[in-house]
Amino acid sequence: MISLALSIAFAGLSVLVGTPILIRLLTQRGIGEEIRDDGPEGHHAKRGTPTMGGAIIIIGVLCGYGVAHLPFRRTVPVSAAGLLCIAVIVLMGILGFVDDYLKVRKIRPLGLPKSAKFLGQIVIAVGFALAARRIGAPQTLAFIRGGIPLGYLFIPFALLVIASTANGVNLTDGLDGLAAGSSGLVYAAFMGISFWQFSQRATGLYPGPEALNSQLDIAIVAGGMVGACLGFLWWNAAPAKIFMGDTGSLALGGGMAVLAMLTETPLLLVIIGGLFVVETLSVMIQVAVFKTRHRRVFRMAPIHHHFELLGWPEFTVIVRFWIISGLFVGAGLAVFYADFLAGGGAG
Repeated sequence: MISLALSIAFAGLSVLVGTPILIRLLTQRGIGEEIRDDGPEGHHAKRGTPTMGGAIIIIGVLCGYGVAHLPFRRTVPVSAAGLLCIAVIVLMGILGFVDDYLKVRKIRPLGLPKSAKFLGQIVIAVGFALAARRIGAPQTLAFIRGGIPLGYLFIPFALLVIASTANGVNLTDGLDGLAAGSSGLVYAAFMGISFWQFSQRATGLYPGPEALNSQLDIAIVAGGMVGACLGFLWWNAAPAKIFMGDTGSLALGGGMAVLAMLTETPLLLVIIGGLFVVETLSVMIQVAVFKTRHRRVFRMAPIHHHFELLGWPEFTVIVRFWIISGLFVGAGLAVFYADFLAGGGAG
């Protein structure tokens, strides 16, 4: 429990202190966000705000994870599953960084081609799936526990979960603090789930692979992400002093996907991350209806921009969407705990 608290605290503190330094460095180098001309008019004032702030979130998680293990090297050993989570977060962040760099340096105004970005996600997802098989991590189509063993079908399934979650967070990252706050809530849920699984191993309800005693380590990673999101939100809340960019959104989404698969709750992620699902569906609906009927369902997609264009102040949209995200998270945790009770956990 102490190691978990250390992960949250040191990740949050390192991001809180490190972000102003990063803002100065980015400002000196003229690395700022380009704003779409067809976006809400109020967003034009944000042009030039430092971006690629997701880098400090990743650094914060690494700091929190490292510090959490230093005093407990024997009682809380580093696990292969924990390192696999960290690896996916870092690699997805690097992919997003390349995309951001191409944009801000105007090498490619739209960043990486969609095919190149998807290829990068394929490589990371396949690498994760093969590594998960090697260390004996769960490879199931599961809602909460048990589930259907996927075998080698786990490779395309991992790609689906990682790509869809990363892109969902990326679409949500359109208002100051919206993605950081919502992601922090989701990571808090997975921190609770993985720590609960760790605490209940003796009951036999969540035994996990015998060779992989990693639930606590996974909780430490999730806790580090909670702290990092909170530390970043201090500077990213409206009016934002820095944006996370694709560097942050892809790393956050990739990390969520991996945590869901390693805790055998990939389908539960649809509920816990329900806000990201809604944001993604709003884009899909908008595109599909426009292509088939040549009209728009929303004034602008993703859906948070629709409410802006209806006249809602930006901060009102953000807070209400945080509330919606919290309700989804609460519903997901309620389903998780209900399954625990149904499995005999109350006895």
